[in-house]
Amino acid sequence: MNEQQTQTFHVEGMHCASCVFMIEETLPGHEGVVTTKVNLAACTATISGDLPEDRALLAERLSTLVADKGYRLSIEKTKAEKNYRDFLIAIPAAATAIIFFLLLQQFGLVNLVTTSSVSYGTAVLIGLIASVSTCLAVVGGLVLSLSANAAKASSNWRSQAMFHVGRLGGFFLLGGVIGSAGKLFELGLTGSAVLSIAVALVMLILGLNLLDTFPSLKSLQPKLPSVFARRTVQASTSPHALAPLLVGIGTFFLPCGFTQSMQVYTLTTGSFLTGGLTMLSFALGTLPVLALLSFGAFEISHKPWKGTFFKASGIVVIVLALFNLWNALHILSII
Repeated sequence: MNEQQTQTFHVEGMHCASCVFMIEETLPGHEGVVTTKVNLAACTATISGDLPEDRALLAERLSTLVADKGYRLSIEKTKAEKNYRDFLIAIPAAATAIIFFLLLQQFGLVNLVTTSSVSYGTAVLIGLIASVSTCLAVVGGLVLSLSANAAKASSNWRSQAMFHVGRLGGFFLLGGVIGSAGKLFELGLTGSAVLSIAVALVMLILGLNLLDTFPSLKSLQPKLPSVFARRTVQASTSPHALAPLLVGIGTFFLPCGFTQSMQVYTLTTGSFLTGGLTMLSFALGTLPVLALLSFGAFEISHKPWKGTFFKASGIVVIVLALFNLWNALHILSII
């Protein structure tokens, strides 16, 4: 038996904790890889196992495993190209979206995120943004895995329907549990404001990372224990009839910063119904993109306009975060 070797590769295409999770879950077991440790700040993947001597060939083979998620491994660091020209389209696109959002607010359909209320329309909007960024990296991979398994069993639409039903139902029930837990803590106005500041800061970091302009901020993203997330990923390859339903419920625990920020907010509601409906609204926002992905009708990771799209989404998220931060600080009489 050959002695285990350790090699480090540079990884292109990472922008959040979800990317770390997906790469660490995908590579082990392939090409002799036993363990994988990804460093988000350095954009590197350190792998150990019975590895071939040809590092370039290994990097190429491993890249094929994660290419559909938008990542690429290389033996030499590629100088990041900061395409600031993307902002020429991203800024007006984001401004248009924000103006549209403000118009909806005037009609009472949505409200900017505040310490007292996150309207269900706002939760849907945040879910929509999440579905084309962090959720697409993690949940999208699970959807594709379920689709592949279902295709073998000729039951694609049933498994996908079960997945989405499980996701929507799971987000409502588990969101309700978090909302009820918040009531037990009796957070009060000050506690709610402090949590809202935390939500705003998490969203601000997520938005800045989507701009792909400040790489040092990647290491600041909060991470939760991934034990449930790993079980969810493992279940996505199970042939059991109920696996898609359980995977849908399990996506509540995946390392998506947007999901986690909404979960923190849900604590402030102190209500099972409000907490459940808030998380359900967020899940509904992710539904269109994930549903299209279920049947192969949506793919963004290799599109030439990916950078512009992410930057526009990042700007919208930053604006929402700043509104939330301003309102929270105002309630605390800091500004």
